[in-house]
Parts: sequence; structure tokens; C-alpha cells
Amino acid sequence: MTAQNLLVELFVEELPPKALKKLGEEFAGTLAASLKSQGLAAADAALTPYASPRRLGVQVAGVAAKAADRAVQQKLMPVAVALTADGQPTPALLKKLAALGADASAVPQLKRAMDGKAEALFLDSVVPGATLAEGLQKALEETLAKLPIPKVMTYQLADGWTDVKFVRPAHGLVALHGATVVPVSVLGLTAGRTTQGHRFEALTPQIELVDADSYAAQMVEQGAVIAGFAERRAEIVRQLDAAAAARGLKPIDDDALLDEVTALVERPNVLACQFESEFLGVPQECLILTMKANQKYFPLLDAQGKLTNQFLLVSNIRPEDASAVIGGNERVVRPRLADAKFFFDQDRKKTLESRVLGLAKVVYHGKLGSQGERVQRVMAIARAIAAQLGNENLAAQADRAALLAKADLLTDMVGEFPELQGIMGGYYARHDGEPEAIAFAVEDHYKPRFAGDELPRNDVGLVVALADKLETLVGLFGIGQLPTGDKDPFALRRHALGVIRMLVERALPLGLDSLIAAAVPAFGSLIKDPSAALQTFFAERLGGQLREQGYTAQEVDAVLALAPQRLADVKKRLDAVRAFAALPEAAALAAANKRVGNILKKVEGELPTEVRDSLLAESAERALFDAINDVQPRSTALFDSGDYTGSLRELAALRTPVDAFFDSVMVNADDPALRANRLALLGRLHAAMNRVADLSRLAA
Repeated sequence: MTAQNLLVELFVEELPPKALKKLGEEFAGTLAASLKSQGLAAADAALTPYASPRRLGVQVAGVAAKAADRAVQQKLMPVAVALTADGQPTPALLKKLAALGADASAVPQLKRAMDGKAEALFLDSVVPGATLAEGLQKALEETLAKLPIPKVMTYQLADGWTDVKFVRPAHGLVALHGATVVPVSVLGLTAGRTTQGHRFEALTPQIELVDADSYAAQMVEQGAVIAGFAERRAEIVRQLDAAAAARGLKPIDDDALLDEVTALVERPNVLACQFESEFLGVPQECLILTMKANQKYFPLLDAQGKLTNQFLLVSNIRPEDASAVIGGNERVVRPRLADAKFFFDQDRKKTLESRVLGLAKVVYHGKLGSQGERVQRVMAIARAIAAQLGNENLAAQADRAALLAKADLLTDMVGEFPELQGIMGGYYARHDGEPEAIAFAVEDHYKPRFAGDELPRNDVGLVVALADKLETLVGLFGIGQLPTGDKDPFALRRHALGVIRMLVERALPLGLDSLIAAAVPAFGSLIKDPSAALQTFFAERLGGQLREQGYTAQEVDAVLALAPQRLADVKKRLDAVRAFAALPEAAALAAANKRVGNILKKVEGELPTEVRDSLLAESAERALFDAINDVQPRSTALFDSGDYTGSLRELAALRTPVDAFFDSVMVNADDPALRANRLALLGRLHAAMNRVADLSRLAA
């Protein structure tokens, strides 16, 4: 038979919505990969995944009814073991052949070939290709075993005795090769050509599929189901945009919500609803969160991004009169919004400052004390950072903001919606009459919360955010709670990247070492000093981030080898290294620098530092001495002014005297005075060349 498209569908009860997208992708990908590995489908065979609340499926293009036979050559054993001295098969060889389904008649056809240092016998045979029924059965079993099921259910089959384990009870299996049913079974189900459509709106209870290619169209026309996850998602987006545009508004942008809603419906129908305008007095973040998290609605925003009293819902049915659906959802959302308004009103009856003492009763970490103690540490670190910036007013503001920053943890709103911590603190700080700078800092001190998130809006927020993240990092590293592998329960990698972003993107004149040193004393005797481990941790995070931004591993290693503490300067150093590497002299100087470094590493005791003019015996070493004296002042002046590119460019003039030095001067001279002088000269050269980066890392 010629190759035809294959359709597989597993019909189940409603699948977990947050897992559906991944389940659909893995079901389709794993099943197709298994068929390809068995030779039943081409390596580049197209696949179309299907995933809806009640089905997982895939269509694989060009699947063969039977895989091609494969010629295989199998090593048997060394000739010395397989044959006697007169060439007759030994019992060991005959036993091996019998295990493979052959006998002594196969001996003349065996081939000899060298296998390492010994000659061995090999058996050529043909392995029949798998039939589609065999291959699909194997593929289905592999696929179900590998599915990333969040929680397995155990249920009984109709016989009342047999237990089956799967993500949800399965009720139907379709396997069509073209128009032919493939005889496979799984989860107590035998494959057929019948499936079911929409639970309420399908034209018929059972849909008999014509062939593999008619599946998607039949599901839409007879089953009222858009089976493809991507197609259904695109249809929801189209309807959301159209409904919002008709009102001059725009729906909130939330990919996770969109994926979840796509996993909840099979026949999406977007409807517009509204709520009472009085609820708009509640911070819009609260209303948006309760509508998204609890009701899966899409709030509508005006052109300025402000919440309106309208929202969109994605229904799974399309009644002629949708008023009952709209009215029901408007009634359901009202108590949710009323709760949010109640929390907001109640919370404002107490100031943030009055809640601070209550943080002493909230455990932060068993080894690091309460949230109240943590607040005191954050305040101390914030004051120290502001002092390093030389701004007394900033220190006072940062101290106040740090005092109030965690107080909203004790509010009803944050108790109900932990995602709003910091945000609600900002609202309550304004209500309490705190200056706007303080309110912004309270709101922003968790930022950046994730990759790509915005940074704190003002200097007070930056200082408190740095203090908060450093307190977390220093404290947890100090008690040995380091991230391991993919486990990072305290999000320490994210905290480190946040510190790096603030230092780099705001070009703060702060050294990483001084920041860590400012944070450690706040813990007293609670922790062991984690400074060295934290320096390594920050360097790893920074290195990974820079490589993602397009810098080469060599460039990053060269700069970070010097452990620069002003992270705001790192990119300038990298750009300078890249410009230097493009110079014709770069390769030779990098190689020479590596050689110098190796020589200096072998020096026993203290490295000589004074170069005595009277001991410059060779013309080449005097030429190098003069060149360093000429180049170093200019290079240093450019370095001190922040022109790292210019500083490295000056070093190009050293290539010729460096090459001449190594060609004609013996560094390890017999005369101790000469040797010490030459080592001192190389020490000066090494220092001059490696202020911006360790150039030896650029050597091939």
C-alpha cells in the first residue's frame, strides 16, 4: 500500500486546562517521533496536533502501512572462539546462531572482519519492517508513558474490575490510516472510526469519520468543535479583538489566560458584559486580577490603559439569545468585585506604619527570623547603599520606604491576592499621606519581578529594591540555602539577575563587592560570610546573560577574569575587547600575554617589581622598557577616563618590542639580578596589558 495520512485521537473527559497545551504538544510530538524512528514515517513528515478539553490527537502525513526491511550486520564473536583449528563451528558459535534463529547452514555465509586487534565473525541478516499496527501500538504505549501528566487518575473500566491510570478517564480511540482503521488498543479501548463532538451543540451524538483527512472539517461541521489548539486560540483572539474594537477598547494582553481559556472551550463564543461603575474606585490591579484569576474574563481597557467597567467572556456555547449567559456572568462577577472593594475599604482603616509591628509575628525563615527582623535588615542595607551614593536625603527616604515596604503583607487584599504585594503597599502609602517617592518605592521594591520587567521608577525604589534582593541573597547564601540544578525555591537566580540589571541599566556607581559588604553586617552572627560564594554566583549569572546578548565566550571570559566590581562598566570593557580583537596585532599580543602570565606564575616567592635601568643588558629588553614607558601613561590615562577601547588600542604599539624581546632575551638568566630585572619588566608589561581584561583569554 502507498503511504497515507494517519489520524490518532484519544477521546477523554475534560482535561486539566493549565496542562492541555503541553499535553497536546507532547502527545503529537512523541507519537510522531516513535513512528519516524520505526521507519513508518519520513524524518520530515508533517504533523498536525489536536488538543481540546475532551481530546488529544495528531495527524501524521505520509505514513507507510509497513516499514521497509532493514539489512543489519551483527557481530557474533572472535574467530578464535567461533571456529576450531580446522575451520569447524564451535558449540559456542552454534549456540549463538540458534539464539538468532539460524543454524550451522549459515556458517559459510558468515563474514570475517577485523574488530579492533582481533578478527571476528559477523552475520548479515534482514530485519522485517514493522507493520503499522505493530508500530502504532508501540508508539501509543510509549506516548502515554511519557506524557507530562500533572496528576494521574485511577479509574475502572466497564467490567468493574480492571483499573486504568491516566490523566482523565478515556472513552474512545480513533486510529485511521487513510480510510482504514488500524487495529490498536490502549487504556482498555479498541481503535475505531467513531468519535464525539461538542457536549451540547454537536449535530449528532456520534461522528463517524470518513478518513484521516476529513477529521478537522467533520469536527467543525458535525461536531461543533475546533479541534486544533492553535486554531481555536487564533479564533478566540480574533473574536476578542473584534468585540473590543467595536467598543473602542482593547482586551488585556495575557498569554497565560488566553492559553487557559483556549483549553476550557471547544467552540469559543466571545460575549461582552459589564459591571457597576462604582467598583472602578478600587485599584484596577485588584479588579483585573479577580476577573482573570477567578472568572477567566478579559477586562477591557481604554486607549490610556485604564480599566473600564466592561469585560469579555469566552463561552463554550452559541445560543441564539445570549442574554442569559451574559446576565449570569454579570451576576457572578459582582460578589467578586464587592469582596475586592470591601478588602480595599477595610485595609485603609489602618495605616501601613501601624502594621509594621505585626510583622514580628510573621515567620520569614526558621534560621533568619521574622519578617519584622527582615525589615530591620533591609532598612540597614538601604541606608548603607544610599550612603555609598553620598546622598543623606536619599538615605532618609530609603529608610522610610524600607520600613513600610512589607507592611501590606498583613492587609486583607494581599492575603486574598498575594500577587498584589508591593502594588497595594503603594496605594495604601499614598492614602496614608506618604510622599510620592516613598509610595513608588514601596510599590516598586520587588522589581524586576521577572525577565523583561521594568525597573523601579526612582532612586529611592532602586535603593530599596537592591537592599531587598541583597538581603535575600546574603541571608540565604549565609545559611547554605543555595540553588541546586533546576531547583531554586527562593528564586535566588532571579534576584541576582535583578541586582545585575539595576546596576547595569541605571549605570549606578556602586561596586558589587561594596554592596555585599554593606549587607553582611546586617545579619550579625546569624550567618557565615557568603561574599566569595556570592561573587561567583553573580559572575555566573552575568556571564550567561552577556553570552545571551551576543558576546562570545572568549570575550566574556576575558573581561570577567578580572572580576570587575562596577558592573555598569562591563559592557564598555566587552566592546573594547571586541575592538581590540579586530586589530592585526591582537593575536600576537594575546599569545604573548599568555606566555608572560605562565612565566610569572612559576616565580617562587615575591615577584620583583623594580626595573633597574642599569641591568637592561640586551637592546630588545631596553626597547621593550622604553615602549612600556611610552605606552603605559597614555593607556592608563584613557583607562582612567573610561575610554577602554582607546586604552587597549594603545597596546598595539607593544607588539614589535614584545616579539623582539621573546626572540632574543632569555628571561631565566643565570645571573639572579638579571633574572629578577627581566621578571620585573614582564610584571610591568602584564599589568599594563591586563587592566581592561585578561587578554590571554583571547589567545587561540
